[in-house]
Amino acid sequence: MVNRQPDMRVVAEAHDGKMAVDQFLLHRPDVVLMDILMPHMDGIAATQVILAQIPQAQIILLSAYEGDEHIYQGLRAGAKGYLIKDSPLEDMTESIRKVHSGLTYILPTVAAKLALRITRSALSDRELEVLRLMAAGKSNKEIGNALYISEGTVKVHVSNLMKKMKATGRTEAVNLALMHGIVNLSRMSS
Repeated sequence: MVNRQPDMRVVAEAHDGKMAVDQFLLHRPDVVLMDILMPHMDGIAATQVILAQIPQAQIILLSAYEGDEHIYQGLRAGAKGYLIKDSPLEDMTESIRKVHSGLTYILPTVAAKLALRITRSALSDRELEVLRLMAAGKSNKEIGNALYISEGTVKVHVSNLMKKMKATGRTEAVNLALMHGIVNLSRMSS
């Protein structure tokens, strides 16, 4: 689709995050379309590696998911755009042109999810760890053992994260985390 545009051409492709970094450094493209979920290194990590070396790199993240945590983490990593893989061709080419010209590009539906993410109180790193272990089915005692904290401290973190997520219980908190991409079950199984 990109090569069909008179003002664009694909200069390299990669099948994993490490290769994406290598190809970027070799070819130095004007704009990168980076898949978020890739083997060896995900797109967010690859974005961080590239931007640490070439801060002016223009990267658009692609995902099959509209989970607001992916959006937030991707933009926080320095991506200039975020597209859903099944977006129309016009959205993809428009995003490339806008990002190339120095603008940020986010679909309106994706921007709405990002706004929800930003308006919620952000979870602390420890609360995120507790939430991920909750999603893995761990009890408070097991979470405490895994994180080397007391069961009482786990209960405080669980209570705080449920308040921030406006969840009425552990199950709802985990479901919200899954729905918004805060927790990814496929990453937990690896």
